[in-house]
This record gives sequence, C-alpha cells and structure tokens, in this order.
Amino acid sequence: MTDHRDDGLEERRKRLSAELADRKADDVAEAKRDAQSEESRKGMALGFKLSSEFISAVAVGAILGFMLDRFAGTAPWGMIVLLLLGFCAGVLNVLRSVGKVAPSPLITGQSSKDEKGNGGR
Repeated sequence: MTDHRDDGLEERRKRLSAELADRKADDVAEAKRDAQSEESRKGMALGFKLSSEFISAVAVGAILGFMLDRFAGTAPWGMIVLLLLGFCAGVLNVLRSVGKVAPSPLITGQSSKDEKGNGGR
C-alpha cells in the first residue's frame, strides 16, 4: 500500500514540477513582452515630445511674425523672418532634446565662472 501511495505522490510531484516549469516559462515570456512594450511607449513619448517642440516653435514664430506685420506694417517680411527663426529654434530644440547639441548654459544654470568663481582667470 505504501508503494502505491509513493508512486502516486511521485507522479503528482512530477506533474506539478512540469506545470511549474511551464508557468515560469510563461512568466519569462510575459516579462519580455512587457519590456518590449515599455520601450515602444518610451519611443512614442519621445516622438510626441520632439514633434510638439518643433511644431510649437514654428507656430510661435509664425504668430509673432504675423503680429509684427500687422502692427508695424512690414508685410510679409516679419512673417518670413520670424517663421524662419521659429523653424531654426524648433530644429535646435529637437537636437538638444535628442542630445546631439549641448544644452545652453542659460538653461542648465551654469555661468561663465569656473568652479573657483573667478571668472575663468
């Protein structure tokens, strides 16, 4: 009787071990899918950030150019110049966000003084 009982327990242990191995494999696969979807979300967020920075810079340039033309009577030169400046500012903001251009010292809070505070002398 004990041999039959031990055989049943052994079969049950093997079956449970196999089910546990399957669950662990499923958990690893799910963790991998989660990591991939997280990377996808980060990429999409960066894309939206970059596009909104570029579009807003161009829009601000266009609006300021329109207002300059309207109040100073310089049509269409204010719109053309400030639209181009907005485009350049948008490209510069995108390059800074991506890390291709170093951020401005005014943005990072650094001054022209060195660490000792003597103005680089």
